[in-house]
Amino acid sequence: MNLTNAKNHFNKIHTHRKWVRHYGKMMGLSKWQAWTHDLSKYSPIEFFESVKYYQGNRSPIDACKEANGVSYAWMHHKGRNPHHYEYWQDNFDRGGTPVMMPYKYAIEMLCDYLAAGRAYMGDKFTYKGELEWWYKKRQNCAMHLHTKWFISIALEDLWAQEREGCSQIILGDLNLNAMWVAATAKWDERIPIEDDV
Repeated sequence: MNLTNAKNHFNKIHTHRKWVRHYGKMMGLSKWQAWTHDLSKYSPIEFFESVKYYQGNRSPIDACKEANGVSYAWMHHKGRNPHHYEYWQDNFDRGGTPVMMPYKYAIEMLCDYLAAGRAYMGDKFTYKGELEWWYKKRQNCAMHLHTKWFISIALEDLWAQEREGCSQIILGDLNLNAMWVAATAKWDERIPIEDDV
């Protein structure tokens, strides 16, 4: 095992989890949920594979999938962490059906996305960049439409605040509840996501 990669990966996990707690506090995530976020990354099956494929500027899981077609760390991780939309899938024998995520896990997923951006982009992180990443990701992900709308509305709001030069980005629990309601209305009307934004 490469000890430099092990140290760097451990630090990357720590940075990521610190940002999840930061955003979690801002968004009303429970302290327990924020503090237990991604603890499975320290398990041997996840940690050692991630050390082997560590690059520092992106998820080692993606690098492992590119090299091997599968990541056993990811199989382990997504099955134990309900803040991943892949956890919320059913009917695999019929091609798979996305299930709407409960509110508290959708919030944690939003924190996870923002924290990953912060951990990998460092000082280059922007909400505009995060929104651009999301617009690409959402095109081909098997996420429930309601959850896609919720993440889209939240990230668009963050970018709007950044664009307006807000000195402190605000995304509190009340704002998020309103965004959840807006996503529910779009879901109820079955409004599709525009992927060519």
